[in-house]
Amino acid sequence: MAKDTFFHKKVTVNAGGKLIDLSKPKVMGIINLTPDSFYAGSRRPGTDAALLQAEKMLTEGADFLDLGAYSSRPGADDISVQEETDRLLPVVEAIVNRYPDAVLSIDTFRAQVAEAAVEAGAHIINDISGGQLDADMFATVARLQVPYILMHMKGNPKTMNQLAVYDDVFAEVYDYFAEKYYQLKQLGVHDVIIDPGFGFAKKPEHGYALMKRLQDFNMLGLPVLVGISRKKMIYSELGIDASDALNGTTALNTISLTKGANILRVHDVKEAVEAVKILEMCQ
Repeated sequence: MAKDTFFHKKVTVNAGGKLIDLSKPKVMGIINLTPDSFYAGSRRPGTDAALLQAEKMLTEGADFLDLGAYSSRPGADDISVQEETDRLLPVVEAIVNRYPDAVLSIDTFRAQVAEAAVEAGAHIINDISGGQLDADMFATVARLQVPYILMHMKGNPKTMNQLAVYDDVFAEVYDYFAEKYYQLKQLGVHDVIIDPGFGFAKKPEHGYALMKRLQDFNMLGLPVLVGISRKKMIYSELGIDASDALNGTTALNTISLTKGANILRVHDVKEAVEAVKILEMCQ
């Protein structure tokens, strides 16, 4: 993996009292509790389907499970806090009951949903909006003292495609992280993971510009999560669709690891775990 001796990069997070070492890259499996996520193969609405997927992913070596009950695909319709909570909490409770050692991340931009999920046993908050869609999110994370995944996005899922305009995409995303991390530190949030937000208010060319400089995000001294699984930046360039984008995903995940990625957020856990293992053998 990418090394840099000029700065110290934080490589541990405390998730529910468990200290997790991210110096060895980890794999986060995506479980979408929605009927309309962009990749149909990831949709697991309902507790029984989600439990089966959780078992499969944990067996394949997932270090984290990321549960989302609000579709963030481009143009996705808004749903109420109540509907998001109703989809999410029974699954959190079921997984905690059946797999008490599983580390659960919650994909939400709503502080109310985040708090309810943590109370139900979740450990990490994964916020696509970086606190921009709910003014209470940063304070809530600080009070809960849970790791926070800070992602870059402009606008919201309905508007983000129209906002994919940059003079220098890397500089804008880097400055965004620096500013938001300062705010979180002031509030006492200890564990922050950054996610460049591939595909969120970014065209494929923006995604590849960020990927080319992914190692430069290490200058922030924070763990880096990469979520490019089966996204448009892969399948549009190859002339295929999301269902055929596993090979491209594995290639790009491997490149991400060589540039210092600490967490791969994926639909396909087995292949990502294998990529981590093979790359480690080459170190």
